[in-house]
Amino acid sequence: MIKKIKTEILINATPEKIWSILTKFENYPNWNPFIKSIDGEIKVGSKIKVRIEPPQAKGMNFTPKILTFVSNKELNWLGHLLFAGVFDGEHKFELIDNANGTTTFIQSEKFTGILVSLFKKQLDNNTKKGFEEMNKKLKELAEK
Repeated sequence: MIKKIKTEILINATPEKIWSILTKFENYPNWNPFIKSIDGEIKVGSKIKVRIEPPQAKGMNFTPKILTFVSNKELNWLGHLLFAGVFDGEHKFELIDNANGTTTFIQSEKFTGILVSLFKKQLDNNTKKGFEEMNKKLKELAEK
């Protein structure tokens, strides 16, 4: 089973400004309502520690592997619940420069694995709401 969630928001700021907020992980507890912490070295191939707290849902910790890290453009990681194939999530932040002082911020995740169907309702509701809340807070910060 495959389940995809994709959210996007138009931010009146440059990709560089948004990226600087997005990659200051030590500040996440102060502003991010969805991803409460990210710890570890952010480079392709490394494992990081992530804590998410979707609205009206139980928080969880996981240790995804960085797949893509392109400054001012994209951060992508792959995490697993228990082990690969059970419940995997490939999370992505993308920044698209609209060349007019605005940036389209896309936050998406592709879920695969044997347990995805069990979590479908929670993903459609709580997880998607978490993405949207984070996007709004990122926009507020970047547009200050």
